[in-house]
Amino acid sequence: MIVIRRSEERGHADKGWLKSFHTFSFADYRDPNQMGFRSLRVLNEDVVAPGKGFGAHGHRDMEIISYVVSGKLGHKDSMGHQEILGPNEVQVMSAGTGVVHSEFNASEDEPAHFLQIWIEPAKKGLPSGYQQLAFTPAEKAGRWKLLAAPQPSAGVAGIQQDASLGVATLNPAEQLSYHLLPGRHGWLQVISGGVTLNGHDLRRGDAAAISDVPQLTVKSNGENVSEVLLFDLA
Repeated sequence: MIVIRRSEERGHADKGWLKSFHTFSFADYRDPNQMGFRSLRVLNEDVVAPGKGFGAHGHRDMEIISYVVSGKLGHKDSMGHQEILGPNEVQVMSAGTGVVHSEFNASEDEPAHFLQIWIEPAKKGLPSGYQQLAFTPAEKAGRWKLLAAPQPSAGVAGIQQDASLGVATLNPAEQLSYHLLPGRHGWLQVISGGVTLNGHDLRRGDAAAISDVPQLTVKSNGENVSEVLLFDLA
């Protein structure tokens, strides 16, 4: 079964300095039918104005993944990290027993456009941690680039849940396949462009929840390069 979640159906918040789209219930957006998918709890698309950002705030018991589409995202946390995240990088913060952090646009000139993802950990009270890894555009061009998985490896961040996250860019008419093992579920998020997923048309911002469909075929159907995220979830 493939269930489509259209971009325009998402929750939306406009604070002037922040424009945010919420795939699942978050902050003031509440929909009892959209409380997450499997261990995927939050998937926000945020655009932060130059020089603005989120002040220091706390998290615990959550795996928080940030993926920058364009611009630069600054990060500071109570573990002592002070970093800048840009495109073709992935950041994973395991909030665990508790972390205070702030996020802000590291540029005074251009917006920061990024996706923030929360995945519920396998259990509460796990150690807190921080990872930031860079990769080349070629690593995601026409193929799946693994960004995060339960076991960290070279170029892959570790998350404390039976879930993985990959990204791919596809030229027009280019396609990729992915096999979901029995009992696994998928979530496909379109970052840019447009694709078909097993014949379903998806545009920028659209997503699809996937269950009991072992073979996935993602084909770019736009005139420009398309970029997608794919979650493989227990």
